Amino acid sequence: MRIASGFRMRTLCNEHIVVGEGMERVDFNRLVSMNDTAAYVWEQLCGREKFDAETVCRLLLEKYDVTREVAYDDSRNLIKSWADAGLLED
Repeated sequence: MRIASGFRMRTLCNEHIVVGEGMERVDFNRLVSMNDTAAYVWEQLCGREKFDAETVCRLLLEKYDVTREVAYDDSRNLIKSWADAGLLED
């Protein structure tokens, strides 16, 4: 999977918000807010052609002092939430 085209993260007043660029992505009823960890992962994945839960897990382990189990569970949950929000594509 990869981040769907047309989405960009913006930081407004210390809040990380994913917004759609272009008329096909505009939906003012759905803004996606990210915490600092999710924003870090988003930044690392932008421009990658493909990634999976293992990729996200490695990113979390490189930056944070967490166990592999916690990092992997968090990576799966993050990917699911992004997929549910329509931010990912195959």
